[in-house]
Amino acid sequence: MAGRLPCWKENPAVMSRARKYPVELLERGTRLVFESNRPIAHVAADLGLPSETLRKHVRQVEANEGRRTDLLTSEEREEIRKLRREVSELRRTNEILKAASVFFAGELDPHRPR
Repeated sequence: MAGRLPCWKENPAVMSRARKYPVELLERGTRLVFESNRPIAHVAADLGLPSETLRKHVRQVEANEGRRTDLLTSEEREEIRKLRREVSELRRTNEILKAASVFFAGELDPHRPR
């Protein structure tokens, strides 16, 4: 089995990474940051979270609620992810069709150099 990637590396859609911190805890921390106007680092320390984890979550919530226009919302991120996947699939399909057209052109005109 040397040289083979684990199945989750071959197809990342099969298995997503487990969350290290529960969503409820991150939401509670976000709510505390907004309501108390305390620094994110202080709220994170009170809840036992890394401050960077809470900061990222707070920024994403702000983007989703329209408080920040410099970041993409979760819906926009998901749409971009889907579009990239679709572009990749279409490019692969295009390559297959190009190869097939070259093959069939050779079949129709056997005197054509390959």
